[in-house]
Amino acid sequence: MKSNSTILLRVLTVLAIVLLAASCNPNKKKAKVIAGDDTLNSGTIHISVDESFAPIIDSQIKVFMSLNPKARIIPHYKPEADCLKDMLNDSTRMIIITRGLSDDEELYYKDTLSFVPMHGRIATDAIAVITHNKAPDSLFSVAEIRGMLSGASPYKYELVMDGLKATSTVRFLIDSVLRGQAIKGNVRAAKNSEAVINYVASTPNAIGFIGVSWIGNREDPAQLTFQKRVRLAALQCANCAEEVYVRPYQANMAMKRYPLNRGLHYILKENYAGLGKGFVNFLTHEKGQLIFRRGYLVPDRMALQIRKANVTD
Repeated sequence: MKSNSTILLRVLTVLAIVLLAASCNPNKKKAKVIAGDDTLNSGTIHISVDESFAPIIDSQIKVFMSLNPKARIIPHYKPEADCLKDMLNDSTRMIIITRGLSDDEELYYKDTLSFVPMHGRIATDAIAVITHNKAPDSLFSVAEIRGMLSGASPYKYELVMDGLKATSTVRFLIDSVLRGQAIKGNVRAAKNSEAVINYVASTPNAIGFIGVSWIGNREDPAQLTFQKRVRLAALQCANCAEEVYVRPYQANMAMKRYPLNRGLHYILKENYAGLGKGFVNFLTHEKGQLIFRRGYLVPDRMALQIRKANVTD
């Protein structure tokens, strides 16, 4: 009878041979390492960001780099579809857009890179509706907005967006307001969100659609200037017992009273402890979340306290 030690030795030998064969298998696909000379708090990376979020992401990068002097994050602001295309470029480490990866996209990147990029939601944003200061209407229902977008409304407004296609604003309006229908209303394309504001400010019959981070911050000097030039419209509450109209303020967004909410997501193409992960850690923890709160978005990774207050003259 063979001793237990002899049997154990043979088992270990067979196991070692199997592991060696697996490691030498030329058909085994290894994960592609998106490598660089960066660390969690140093180095240089390029990221692509949905242009709708330029003001708030500029603030995030400024604070992050002030805390990490050896780090440099270079943002490229562009339409959402172009950000997704940049994921295929080795030079782009991370994108920030209004959605995460679909199941099909996860499978694609797993096949291409042999790993799935990290992605997650970090804040809640909203589509703000703006009108000229002298416009007769500043209260709308979603049904009225849908009618204007579809061309079925008696309103004679010119609708202004940051591009007719490939932007997150246009995609949101088609998916969430028109429910997949094509835009057929009187629509004009502007170069970017600031151009939307400028056009509405100079055109009495125009209505613009922009991310709230461009106009919601009442403590930002540039946005205070924007707020003096256009009017922020109120939409019919989506979660109220009675008919009331609300603007895209934080409390209304957090309580889902404002009907045009959307998420802000990161997608990180990095499988080592690089600067991209360092920036994600910053965005998802206290300092980054507080910047979202100060920028009048709703932070998704920390609690936002909402208190009732009485306002007296």
